[in-house]
Amino acid sequence: MKRTRKNTPDPAEIAVIAAALHSVAVEMGSALRRTAFSPNIKERRDYSSAVFDARGELIAMGDDMPVHLGSMPMSVRAALDAFELRPGDVALLNDPYRGGTHLPDLTMVAPVFIGRERKPAFYVANRAHHADVGGMYPGSMGPCREIAQEGIRIPPVKLMHAGKMDAQVMAILLANVRTPAEREGDLTAQMGACRVGIERMRELAARFGPTGSKDTRLDAGVRALLAGSEKQMRTMLARLPAGEFRAEDFLDDDGVHAEPIGIRVAVRIDPKRGKAEVDFTGTDPQAAGSINAVYAITWSAVFYALRCLMGAQGHATAGLMRPVRVIAPEGTVVNARPPAAVAGGNVETSQRIVDVVLRALAAACPDHVPAASYGTMNNLTIGGIDPRTNLPFTYYETIAGGHGGSPQSTGASGHHAHMTNSLNTPVEALEYAYPFRVTRYSLRRGSGGTGSHAGGDGVVREIELLGDAQVTLLADRRTMQPWGLSGGESGARGISRLRIESPGGGGWGKPRQ
Repeated sequence: MKRTRKNTPDPAEIAVIAAALHSVAVEMGSALRRTAFSPNIKERRDYSSAVFDARGELIAMGDDMPVHLGSMPMSVRAALDAFELRPGDVALLNDPYRGGTHLPDLTMVAPVFIGRERKPAFYVANRAHHADVGGMYPGSMGPCREIAQEGIRIPPVKLMHAGKMDAQVMAILLANVRTPAEREGDLTAQMGACRVGIERMRELAARFGPTGSKDTRLDAGVRALLAGSEKQMRTMLARLPAGEFRAEDFLDDDGVHAEPIGIRVAVRIDPKRGKAEVDFTGTDPQAAGSINAVYAITWSAVFYALRCLMGAQGHATAGLMRPVRVIAPEGTVVNARPPAAVAGGNVETSQRIVDVVLRALAAACPDHVPAASYGTMNNLTIGGIDPRTNLPFTYYETIAGGHGGSPQSTGASGHHAHMTNSLNTPVEALEYAYPFRVTRYSLRRGSGGTGSHAGGDGVVREIELLGDAQVTLLADRRTMQPWGLSGGESGARGISRLRIESPGGGGWGKPRQ
């Protein structure tokens, strides 16, 4: 294949390499889904997979959850800073203050050695939301006041040494959760997915260069891919108007106090230099409740929002964020200090950060930004003793809502939006795995904001419990409505009774008479 200069791949080969790397991440996710034990991973697909280069830079990701994928590089960096990974090692961590998101999201990182090289040529990683990691409430998503109450906190540790399980690490983890058999099954599935990624990366290395070569076509392709992603972001920013674009939005409250929590942003665009600065100075201080986001979450939300403006052509690599600076003052709700509780920061505050960044960008490019989507993951957790088996169970899911209307079309109804890219648990799977009966599951008609392009409708999810259980709901947009744009009306607020009615999306454009 022709190259422009020695060992520099042409655009066609870069595209082939990008697709091949993406397929590795996708296959890792497929392997995890097929072998996982919990409905949350198997059915809802609450997991993500990615591939990293020798320096730990993101080079490919699956079509998974933005809140996982944008923050995963910081977990990989924390593992690489903690110790050297050798052949057969697998690192495990979930610490939100070391690149994680919240405690239920467990991340594994494994090195890829090619031939006789003494250092890893690549790394593969995956992250999965476990339905329980201990703490005060079943499902580990309750209204806590500090992170120690939310579950077991795992710094970077080696779960596998030279291909052998560290039984002591596993024993400590399983002793601190309510459903150890399910957790062990999901962890084993994650390790298996890492092995799939390692094998596929070795196959790619063999395909694109001789084993053990210092600088193969694959290495050159990865460098070109990162540089190309940076160029794509700079090109996109160069098309935007120069200036500072501000917006604010609010979380209803923190679950402890009744006051709304403000998130404020200034997006500064320098099209001549192809750079941007996203500054959250002025955001409210970190909260008493669990809606605090760590820096990795905020960075991830900005990464996602800017990717949305690029369309499908942008390669999702570390290169995209090279022209972007994210400022999130420490001690605020978008960059909390320990020991703040953070379970809701990952699922609720991440959504609001996306909302406020997109609202600011709407002033810069009004023809490309939709109205607010439903803006909450509606996190429902239920735990207790299953009367059918007399064994503990923990159930967790997020519930979809309405997308915001856009300049081009009406918003989708009953879909997960923005930082979540999961599915609702199918009724059949839910009733099979848990002592529940689903009595209603439907669209919430009329909940989307009206407009020339109306917002999508939310859903109604009604579940009957067939035994005693503890229920927690971590949700937002029950007070503050999803906003409309360009004259479109706001979406309906969510309602939480004995059933969940998720919000609709905001409308775009003035309603037609």
